[in-house]
Amino acid sequence: MRDEQYGRMLVQRYQLLEIAGKGSMGQVYQAKDTLLGGVIVAVKFLSRAKMTQRVRDRFMREATVSALLGEKSIHIIKVRDYGVDEEEMPFYVMEYLKGDSLKDVMQNKPMPLPRFFSFMRQICLGLQCAHDGIEIEGNVTQVVHRDIKPSNIIVIKDATLGELVKVLDFGIALLKSDDSPTGFMGTPAYCSPEQMDGKSLDNRADIYSLGIMMFQMLTGELPLKPKASSFEGWFQCHHQQAPKLFSEVKANLNLPQELMDVVNKCMAKTAEQRPLTVTELLKTLEQIDKASIQLLPPPTKKGNSDELKPPTADDICRQITWPKDKPRAEIVFPKLIQYAGNQLVTLSIMLSRTDIEKYQNNKPHSQFLFVGSPHPMLLWLTTLYKDEKQHRMLPCYLDLKKSIGEETLQILTQTGIYRLLLFALEGDERCVCLISGKIPDKKIQLLKQWLGESQTTPMTPGQIKESKRCLKEELEILKPKLVASLQRQISKK
Repeated sequence: MRDEQYGRMLVQRYQLLEIAGKGSMGQVYQAKDTLLGGVIVAVKFLSRAKMTQRVRDRFMREATVSALLGEKSIHIIKVRDYGVDEEEMPFYVMEYLKGDSLKDVMQNKPMPLPRFFSFMRQICLGLQCAHDGIEIEGNVTQVVHRDIKPSNIIVIKDATLGELVKVLDFGIALLKSDDSPTGFMGTPAYCSPEQMDGKSLDNRADIYSLGIMMFQMLTGELPLKPKASSFEGWFQCHHQQAPKLFSEVKANLNLPQELMDVVNKCMAKTAEQRPLTVTELLKTLEQIDKASIQLLPPPTKKGNSDELKPPTADDICRQITWPKDKPRAEIVFPKLIQYAGNQLVTLSIMLSRTDIEKYQNNKPHSQFLFVGSPHPMLLWLTTLYKDEKQHRMLPCYLDLKKSIGEETLQILTQTGIYRLLLFALEGDERCVCLISGKIPDKKIQLLKQWLGESQTTPMTPGQIKESKRCLKEELEILKPKLVASLQRQISKK
């Protein structure tokens, strides 16, 4: 049976459809934005039963805070509009997110480490934005969420990130411009001791909630268990009960000790013992993530075993972050990655999000140009090709007298395999897309020949620019020929 509001036109713009969710403060409808061609949005109404001027003011503040934060971070839900209907009931309009809550994703099971680190990185980036603050009436005001829990985290499919994680529901968020005690508000299972006390809070209250949630993500269970599922039961838990040991909950998790330590630190009973900021927590998690990527051989088949599989080469590549010493610009550079005692050849590439979405499913094509004098240098040209008018050429210059250039060429001649690590210009530091490529055998033979020549040519550092200039000139001549060749190849398929 459809809701009685189905089909209702709101402020002559939003046509209400199905109920998308309900909460204690109101409900959310899926709706069509008729002004923008019927794009699907979410409309949140304040419950009439909860209507007081104080609640109404808080509802408007929730919309304002979410709108400002959503503009700063892709990891916070975006708010697009606010208004009141013909009966003076307030509502606000959000982007419609078709995905699953973190609670549904976890399904009470331990989460694989690569996915855990990816999710936590995105959650921390969203909270970092809130804790850093938003500008309201000319003043920067910090925001404490106060209700971090799996059901307030949504995971959606994304063309570039694979899985995009967003923080929802700033309905009881605390603005630090008004940090006087407000009494208890929150979800008891995830609240810090000081939050249970109704005391003044800072960002470390959210860090405590993150600690509870991280334990749950890693083990499938909550770290605390009250005698009774009541406010009094949870109050006693958060103040007096020590969190369970990881080994006590689930044996053979094989978690890094440093990871267990930082989760326990987040769950410290006093705020002073927790990480000072979510930025500090994020940095620690990223360091543990990098250190936990072991150089393991490919996993062996074990029938229907439920054991977590070691990371694959692609898993490791997807964890790579954009180097801090490189500018955020559309550039290309080589990087060798250790895996299973070998080195993987990769090209790190930063492109606009639009280009990544356009070319992420295209097979890369490699072309090489070489000059042996005055200085041995190789131009590695990778082309992402859709059609004659839509293609992207990505040049990378390898100085064959430098170790990175020589080693890259040596590995290419041995394996013929490479990977493109794509980073979004508008995004964060994590690789958002991985594309694998293979070099044809004929080109490998040519690379071997050039490698031999470069090893017998003396080093002439002062002539590097001249060799690069020669390669650039040859590249301009090659471009139209290469496009025509790719067009013929595609048309034959």
